[in-house]
Amino acid sequence: MADRFLRLVVMRHAKSSWTTEAATDHERPLNDRGRSDAPKIAQRLVELGWCPDRVVSSDSLRTQETWAGMADAMPAPQDVRFTRRLYHAGATAFCQVVSDEPDDAACLLLLGHNPGWEEVVEWLSGQPVRMTTANAVLLRRDRVPWMMALEPETWGLVDVLRPREL
Repeated sequence: MADRFLRLVVMRHAKSSWTTEAATDHERPLNDRGRSDAPKIAQRLVELGWCPDRVVSSDSLRTQETWAGMADAMPAPQDVRFTRRLYHAGATAFCQVVSDEPDDAACLLLLGHNPGWEEVVEWLSGQPVRMTTANAVLLRRDRVPWMMALEPETWGLVDVLRPREL
């Protein structure tokens, strides 16, 4: 029964361009591969029934473009937010953002960057996972309020979605 569990998708942005006129790292756009990988991951999430109720993303251009590439492939979430708090964030910022989420959300998608996301996944699940661009880690645990769900090693690693494997 899906509502018995909390589900969390921790996803790294899709492949960005290093040959760009962007003035800062924050403004780097996706490249062609990134634009094609984002919808692949979204489609697989839909197939698996992991459609987020809410999306919280870094506000970098590449994470915004990753979500834009995913959005058409899945049902619209109740809320989508972009925040500077997740730009190159680690476990502390991740936990602050997630603990603010309403308890009626059963599935969250957090979109961000490395190396922080690898640290977050290992901290939550106890499993080291290499997260290259557009990888999405699916985590699940018994349902509790989000504020109480962020204890180390309490999440089960369900799957890792990698665009090259789809």
